[in-house]
Amino acid sequence: MSFAAPLSGDQLRRCLRIAGGATLGFLLCKVMNWNYGVFFTVTPMLLLGTVPTLNRQVTLQLLAAALVSILEVGLLGGLFGRHPLLMIPIVFGLFLYRFACMARGSLFLFGANGVLILSIMLHFASYPGTDLNDLFLSTLMGNAFSAMVAWLLVSLFPDSEPPASPAPAPKPSHRLRHETLLGATLATLSFVVFQVCDLGDSMSAQATTLMLLFPMNWNGALTYARKRALGTLLGVGVGLGMQLLLYDWSGVLLLVTPLLWLGCMLLGRVHVTEGGSGVGFGALTTLGILFGQYLSPHRDLVFSALYRVSSIGVAIVVTLALCYLLHRLLNRFEATRYGV
Repeated sequence: MSFAAPLSGDQLRRCLRIAGGATLGFLLCKVMNWNYGVFFTVTPMLLLGTVPTLNRQVTLQLLAAALVSILEVGLLGGLFGRHPLLMIPIVFGLFLYRFACMARGSLFLFGANGVLILSIMLHFASYPGTDLNDLFLSTLMGNAFSAMVAWLLVSLFPDSEPPASPAPAPKPSHRLRHETLLGATLATLSFVVFQVCDLGDSMSAQATTLMLLFPMNWNGALTYARKRALGTLLGVGVGLGMQLLLYDWSGVLLLVTPLLWLGCMLLGRVHVTEGGSGVGFGALTTLGILFGQYLSPHRDLVFSALYRVSSIGVAIVVTLALCYLLHRLLNRFEATRYGV
């Protein structure tokens, strides 16, 4: 992790795309006074920061994940909203096919984005005061805007050389079953815990429990957990530093916007020099959630930032413990063994 490492031309352009996409999304949702700013601020980071090449298939996967999740949440809420015990096996099935898509590789973005959107929407939709039409519309607009702004920024700041996009290696069937069951089971447990404990203001912790599962194996989750924890501390530190500079002017959009862009450029630099999703990307998403979801003219970042640190720490420890136990259990059976 370094702020001083020299950047190549393509790395600088990638930083500009990430910072530009997040800032434009933040600016749009705040000017229009739309709720659920996380979809407008963090989704561009996901698309521009983790996808090697933007193409038609990637765009369709992003939009399909949002549309399918909206339909599923709408049907589940209408048919089984008053029967929480019936919801659990259905939610497990919805996570199961998403992690199956991720395990096979070719539809990884559809599965990953779908897991995040489905979990967040199910959680928000369970509260009686939630306007479902607003939630659905914000989700759809956030993802559609992210796709449009990503294409715009890629055309404005194109790579000089096409980035390498290695084809996913084929996996044996027992490993596919291991990864799919591990991810779907832990995602369902996350859904149950956040429902039972009524953790309505813990979106960062909820997203962390899911993103730890994206490597889809115990060793990958353990490695990512350390990076996610460091990234959270870095993102919170940058957010608090911005809040100190803003002081009580955090409601002045003309001051907040350039600071967010600068923060995304600095953290984007860490992300692109790492060469993968690690500390930098964890810091970017933390900053995006803080600004997009929790910053408003009547509320600063201090309490939200400190709460993010504590809740994410607990989420990481609990998720890793459950991941290890389930990994050991699945490895006891030949049909779901991870190793050869």
